[in-house]
Amino acid sequence: MVRLLRRLLLILVLVLLPFLVPQLISYASEYGVETKHWADARYDRTYQSPDPRAYRDAVVQVLGARTWGWRGSFAVHTWISVKPKNARHYMRYEVIGWRSPHLTIRRGVPDNYWAGNRPYILKDIRGASAEEIIGKLDGVVSSYPYKNDYTVWPGPNSNTFIAYIGRRIPELGLDLPPTAIGKDYFVDGTIVGTPVSGKGLQVSLNGYGGFAVSSEEGLEFHLLGLTTGFDIKDMALKLPGFGRISLAR
Repeated sequence: MVRLLRRLLLILVLVLLPFLVPQLISYASEYGVETKHWADARYDRTYQSPDPRAYRDAVVQVLGARTWGWRGSFAVHTWISVKPKNARHYMRYEVIGWRSPHLTIRRGVPDNYWAGNRPYILKDIRGASAEEIIGKLDGVVSSYPYKNDYTVWPGPNSNTFIAYIGRRIPELGLDLPPTAIGKDYFVDGTIVGTPVSGKGLQVSLNGYGGFAVSSEEGLEFHLLGLTTGFDIKDMALKLPGFGRISLAR
């Protein structure tokens, strides 16, 4: 019995190591430092999105930024901003935990800092392909079932919302980072579905654990909202806390 327990403990440690070690290192890094109140952090534009007054074609961008303070060592906040052809402004779609309703659709800045953290572009599509996606977006957003519900972990949250869009508009080809906690929460309560890209197979136990195999995401393993894996297409490691680490030269 003692030998069996030791073996089970060893297996448990080996399973947890790829998830916990990167996350603990990330937590000890700069992401865990809070220097000011979140309300005093930067929220101004980063000018990564084309100026709608000068750029006429349609634009679809999915962006993500680290969340506030120590939470940033675990997770990012994601949103989608779109500009139809010839439009003079962007429309921004996102779920925000402290707003009511949580699902927010507004005209405004597409690429601002989030609680002092500079965002990065996860997907940038323009022209006719962007127009096609924009044509489907409002219908998908209106069908999102958690407009008035928000749970930081394991979901539904801001990343659950963007993942919902990705699964229903596979033309996005969206591959959310490992730090998008909540992306693996299936809104329909099923266990088997597709990864965020809409391609491949994913098994998820309400966001607490599972795996995904996809030509877009590669191979992912999920545990307690954390993700570890390998992206064969882009030759990158996926690690909790750190996100994607490219192995390409």
